[in-house]
Amino acid sequence: MTTICADTTRTHGWAASVTMAATVFTVVTAEMLPVGLLTPMSDSLHVTEGAAGLALTATGVTSAVAAPVLPLLLGKVDRRAVLGGLMVLLAASAFAAAVTSAFAAAVTSAFVVLMVARVVMGVSIGGVWLFTVSLARRVVPEHAAGPATSLIFSGIGVASVLGIPAGAYVGELAGWRWAFAGVGVLALILAVALSIHLPSLPPERAVRLSDVREVIELRQVRVGLVLVALIVTGHFAAYTYVRPLLEAHVAPALIGAFLLAYGVAGVLGNFLTGALRPRRALIVIATGIALTALAMPTIGSSAAGSLVLLVIWGLAYGGTTVSTQAWAHAAAPSAPESSSAVLVGVYNGSIALGAFTGGQVADHFGTATVTWLPAVLATSALVVLLANRRQRG
Repeated sequence: MTTICADTTRTHGWAASVTMAATVFTVVTAEMLPVGLLTPMSDSLHVTEGAAGLALTATGVTSAVAAPVLPLLLGKVDRRAVLGGLMVLLAASAFAAAVTSAFAAAVTSAFVVLMVARVVMGVSIGGVWLFTVSLARRVVPEHAAGPATSLIFSGIGVASVLGIPAGAYVGELAGWRWAFAGVGVLALILAVALSIHLPSLPPERAVRLSDVREVIELRQVRVGLVLVALIVTGHFAAYTYVRPLLEAHVAPALIGAFLLAYGVAGVLGNFLTGALRPRRALIVIATGIALTALAMPTIGSSAAGSLVLLVIWGLAYGGTTVSTQAWAHAAAPSAPESSSAVLVGVYNGSIALGAFTGGQVADHFGTATVTWLPAVLATSALVVLLANRRQRG
């Protein structure tokens, strides 16, 4: 009987982990859809590419606020119910973005509806990012907590491999709004799956504002947040506009395939840099991004060169999430939820800042100039890493 109960618990635990990985996949796909759909979105809504990129900024800003605030507001609410509710919210916002065609008679209204939908979507994204990571160790046996967390994080990489290219393909075949509608359907399915596969997950203890403040007061946590801000802002300043960058040399029908190559490289990079200690991994990441960005104006002037650089870019950036999370854990091992809340907040805020800054540069100086931003910011991150001698390895 004991063996049967243990086997049942293990099976349900891994089912919960897979479901949460699929949930992470869905929210990351939802957040990054504009990357693969930027040109058709801007054409359809009659706005500049920089303005269309604000769709990514909107979710990033909201996620940055939601991640540290939601644990404070939701204190004792069962996390299973929270995750299910967040996925329903994601579905509603995705469907709202999909029906912007109903406002085609008023272009401004259509764009406003899209932006409101993306703001609401950001609440779901910030909450899911935070709670899935902190809950991984509670749904499997203790010895499997590490693999379960890695499995859940894999949803981020799979979103790059499958989710974003799939969105680009759907946008090419049926229109960008159908890509958002598909995410909405998937979010509803996962809301049901979470209610089935997750056990009751009341919080172990309520997160207090003082907990977050104490984490921020740790020097190595602050260094980690600076690194996140520099690397992620630089990356998304260019990556948000990767479609118009590629369209200068690549046929629109091949954009999805190029993004797929980037995603596969990102997953591989996640495993390669994930095997390194955080400081060494981030040195590799910052160096790779800086060199790729510097080479983009010359080597990236052809389809073949663009593909090579996109793969190197994916390899370099792929391990950012796991490496920064490892840095935060090493800096504040006794406060994992609070450090994760701060990290997720800064991470998503950096996505927003990168998309906004890249949009301003693209609109005023041309899309091709956005590659200078990751070159400068990744180099700055490399300087911070080399100057930070407290965290060796």
